Formats: sequence, C-alpha cells, structure tokens
Amino acid sequence: MITANSTSGTAIPLRVREFFLARQPILDRTQALVAYELLFRNAEAGPARVTSDLSATASVIAHASQLGMEKVIGDSVGYLNVDAAVLMSDIFKFLPKEKVVLEIVETMKVTPEILSRIEQLVADGFRFALDDVITDSDDVQQLLPLVEVIKFDLRDMPLSALLKLTPRFRAANKKLLAEKVETLEQFETCLDLGFDYFQGYYFAKPVILSGKKLSPSQLSIMQLMTMINSDADNSDIERAIKKNISLCFNLLRLVNTPAVGVPRRIDSVTQALMILGRNQLRRWLQIMLYAEPCKKGHASTPLLRLATTRGKLLELIAQQVEPRNRSLADTAFTVGIMSLMDTLFSIPMEEILEQVAVVDAVSDALMHRSGTYGDMLSLAEQMERIEEAGDMFDSLVERFRLSADDLVNLQLAAFEWSDSVARHA
Repeated sequence: MITANSTSGTAIPLRVREFFLARQPILDRTQALVAYELLFRNAEAGPARVTSDLSATASVIAHASQLGMEKVIGDSVGYLNVDAAVLMSDIFKFLPKEKVVLEIVETMKVTPEILSRIEQLVADGFRFALDDVITDSDDVQQLLPLVEVIKFDLRDMPLSALLKLTPRFRAANKKLLAEKVETLEQFETCLDLGFDYFQGYYFAKPVILSGKKLSPSQLSIMQLMTMINSDADNSDIERAIKKNISLCFNLLRLVNTPAVGVPRRIDSVTQALMILGRNQLRRWLQIMLYAEPCKKGHASTPLLRLATTRGKLLELIAQQVEPRNRSLADTAFTVGIMSLMDTLFSIPMEEILEQVAVVDAVSDALMHRSGTYGDMLSLAEQMERIEEAGDMFDSLVERFRLSADDLVNLQLAAFEWSDSVARHA
C-alpha cells in the first residue's frame, strides 16, 4: 500500500481498488487517437459520484504502476486530474512523465507554493493542462506559462465565449482541447476555431446517410459472416474468401497477430478455418470491418479500439457470469463489436441486421438494449461515460454480481487486448 501526504501533512492511505475506471479517447484534428483521459468513480460513494481528489488519482497511479501504464493507455498518453493535494504529494515518482499530462482542476486556488511546485515538476519533465477554463482570470494567467494545453468543456461554454477566448490562448501558443464534444457539428465548429484536440463520443454516434451502400470489401465480409451464421460448408466459406485476394491477405495478416494467441503461424485459409473455428473466424471478420477504413487513411482507429474494447469486455463479463458457457461469451463479443456498425457504415442498425442474420437475443440487444446481452452492452456504455453514469450503472453492476475489483481487471484485460489488435490491424 502506498501512502501520500496531504497539504495538512496527514498521511493518507491509498486503497487501490475502490474505484471504477473509464478511459475517454482524445483525438487530433485528423480524428486519430492521441491520448486518453482517465476518470475514476468511487465505488463506495453511490450513484454518479466521480472523484478527482488525491485518493482517486493516487489510487490509479499506484495501480497503474503495479500493472504497467501501457495496460491502461496502450501507446497513447494519459491525462490525469490533479488538485493541490496531489501536486504537493510525493506520488510523482510512480508516474512515467513521458506518458502523462497532468490536468490542473479548475477549483484549485493558485498559491505561491503551488506555482513553485508546478515549476519544479515542469523542470522535471512533466506536462500540464488547464481543465475547464471559462475565463482568462488571474489564476489562469499565472499558470499559463507553465501549461501546454487549455481545455474547454463545451457544455459550460457558449459559442460567444469560445470566440472570445480561443484567439488569446492560440496567440500564447497553447494547444486547445475541446471536451464533451458530442456531435459532428460541434467538432467542425471547434475545428474552424483552431482547436487541436477533441474529447467526446461524437465519433461513435451514427450519422445516417440516405441511400448509403456498403463498399465491395465490406459487402464481401458481411456475406461471409452470413455464410458462417447459416452453417455453410467450410469448403464454400473457403472458396468465398479465396475469391477476394485482398480479403484473404488481410484475414491471414490479422489472424497472425499476438491478440489471437495461436502458438504457430497460420499460412492458409484452410489452416485458419481449422485452427480458429467458425466463431473465431466470425470475430476476426467483424474486426476487419473496422480495420479496413484505417488502411484508406480515414483515421478510424478510435472506432476500431472502442468496438474491440466493447466486444472483449462483454466477452469477459459473460465468462465471469457463466465460466462454462462458451457460447454466451462468443455471442456477447458479437453484440459488443456490432454495436457500433451503424456508425461505421452510416446505415441504420435495422438495415444492417437485415443483411446479417443474427439470433433474436442479439437483435434485441442491438436494437433495444434488452435481455442479458443488452444489459451487458448498457453496462459497457455506462462505463465509457462513468462521470455521467447514474442508478442504472449501479443496478447493472449488481445484476452481474461484479465488484469494483472485478470490473477494473476485466477493463484492463479488454483495453490491453484491444490495443494489441489496433496496433496490428
């Protein structure tokens, strides 16, 4: 157990596992993933209680230092909230300075001691952001030379205020980060204002385009998934894959990634079918749907990571609930990864389900968030937005009899697996 000192000098024991964790993607102007903000919710505090105090921040630092920060944020950078108590503590020895940006919370009062401490940490190589800036106050002006990034919460900032403030901070050569970006329109507005980074789930929301058709390669993959779901012969599936040289090549490349975990290299479609089996083959075809746009320079990595994280998390929850039921876990994975296909294709989910035959339980989960799979999917979605989660989150955690310890472990496993897939997709 790690102990840190508060500003009052009292030792605070840091209990590592008493929080739920969320990592929220931060994208650049090309919508490529560059960082995650790590958010924590006190597991004992009741609904919608999100903490950013010393205990929460230090707990995740301690836990991440034990597991390796790469398991939490992969190859990206992690943004962590810090207040006066965190800044004046000695927990920074646990942080890889090249992998984190420290967010100074808006409620922190700037004092000479705080300024001196931040100056020392900057000299040591740490980077800082100012969180939830709403004005260029005296405190902001004092901190400005020491920070690299200015964050604006779009829920708290009218457009008139953004138009007034953003040129001042851009003139000071600060990077601008818009958080709570929920729509494509908000993203485009901030893009026009010169923002550098964007945090929010606008990229995961479907923008339905009338008459949108699947690309030939997407259509081929969907047809293969339908063949698998309808129990077509292996020979017919193999012929269908081999007809599409690009599909065949990409499938073999993907199934040889470390995330698959096969002990030897798979060199042919026949081998892939024999070694992986149909359920695993379906899984990698689903992943290929998200991976394909990345190859065309569309920067879809965030959607790929989110979909694969959801799929793996639902699979792991199912395994935790019913360890002997492999079918439950396989179906849960399918629900998780298919949950973003309407966004991927810009086609309503019901139209997608007309093209890919799925069982009613999967359809109910994707269309209505109902049934066991729907509850699992809802839990995953609530965890992504942990700071907004309410009573539903707590009831779902209880429904599946998961402790905070369970969920942190399952999340970290899902994060690590998803990041491995994304690196090799």
